Amino acid sequence: MAVSPVFIFLLCFLLSSPVFSSQIFLLPLSHSLSSSISDFNSTHNLLKSTATRSSARFHRHRHNHLSLPLSPGGDYTLSFNLGSESHKISLYMDTGSDLVWFPCSPFECILCEGKPKIQSPLPKISNNKSVSCSAAACSAAHGGSLSASHLCAISRCPLESIEISECSSFSCPPFYYAYGDGSLVARLYRDSLSLPTPAPSPPINVRNFTFGCAHTTLGEPVGVAGFGRGVLSMPSQLATFSPQLGNRFSYCLVSHSFAADRVRRPSPLILGRYHTGETEFIYTSLLENPKHPYFYSVGLAGISVGNVRIPAPEFLRKVDESGSGGVVVDSGTTFTMLPSGLYESVVAEFENRTGKVANRARRIEENTGLSPCYYYENSVGVPRVVLHFVGEKSSVVLPRKNYFYEFLDGGDGVVEVGRKRKVGCLMLMNGGDEAELAGGPGATLGNYQQQGFEVVYDLEKNRVGFARRQCSTLWDNLNRS
Repeated sequence: MAVSPVFIFLLCFLLSSPVFSSQIFLLPLSHSLSSSISDFNSTHNLLKSTATRSSARFHRHRHNHLSLPLSPGGDYTLSFNLGSESHKISLYMDTGSDLVWFPCSPFECILCEGKPKIQSPLPKISNNKSVSCSAAACSAAHGGSLSASHLCAISRCPLESIEISECSSFSCPPFYYAYGDGSLVARLYRDSLSLPTPAPSPPINVRNFTFGCAHTTLGEPVGVAGFGRGVLSMPSQLATFSPQLGNRFSYCLVSHSFAADRVRRPSPLILGRYHTGETEFIYTSLLENPKHPYFYSVGLAGISVGNVRIPAPEFLRKVDESGSGGVVVDSGTTFTMLPSGLYESVVAEFENRTGKVANRARRIEENTGLSPCYYYENSVGVPRVVLHFVGEKSSVVLPRKNYFYEFLDGGDGVVEVGRKRKVGCLMLMNGGDEAELAGGPGATLGNYQQQGFEVVYDLEKNRVGFARRQCSTLWDNLNRS
């Protein structure tokens, strides 16, 4: 069967904690936790920091191809060039948000001590690149709640100019944007986006790309490439260059490592590829969220631990009109967050099986924020974990490494090489009571549980799919294509 021309963006994620041509274009990406490893004294602290960030973020939420490089960690970063001066921009790739933004000079980051800083020097964007207050993008950045007339008034456009719709010379006013673990105030600008390709092919240039330029942030020193469903997201804007880019994308995350000395392989982020082997994927339908329309929400019917299936509460199967419920598939959160009732049932069944043959590692639990953790000798019977999404044949069997992290306890800290006692921790987290989750997602499927799968976001058919992959091999194969 003939394959239509498509665009594939490969983002290299380096783990540590985003053309119509017959040629193959390869671009690099990287992962972010690795850049912050030196700021932590031990893997204990790195695990605890990542767990805390996942929790905070969750509670605020609610064969033609082009490849880009990403880096791995608890978050994955994407790099590209911006403007005529070719500023290199490196951002976290995040399916849980819909804005592309980065810090601009001059820049102040509040409470950012010990956090990674990726790009230097920071770009300084000219005012003549600003977006007009009357532009649709300006309204979108302000949540879509303000009309062009209101935005023009905030920008101090004269009333007579507002009445005759002549406010194009006034810049879009600053806007506020928040994440689970930080926030920012930014202005909107437009400039060319350049995706470098191997010689002799020229770079791919996307004109009038809209982004946020932040001079002040809280706990957010790097910037984010939002891959959500909003009009300002990376896929939506790339779709103006080719509709296929915004209709379907996928990524395949190489296995996490929380050790600084572990070799990190690239992870492919692929835009616009349509698979011939559709039967490889396990699909579940996307749910519409009226309060958070940019979320990729799916329904969860239950979780199996061993041969015991634990039903999910009803609010995880759907999203109501207030935006409550469902499960968000989120590349920007490390660990999966479950509502307390379901989490406690999973932990109880896990303890019922594993706790009989292994001793609890209470000190490790206190140091990492993960639970339950176990000391064990040689091998331990870890039960199989299966996620049952809503729909026929929508069950995803997780590899053991996706939910049970194993390492060696060196006494003063945790190391992945050397001697000492073996430790294993369940890599799921308690997201809180159902009442605390009102108005937002009931659970989040984090990137740790997505590793080793190609996760496809098919917006034409309104679904998300999962297929087991050797992600580093997939990267190598696409890199050779």
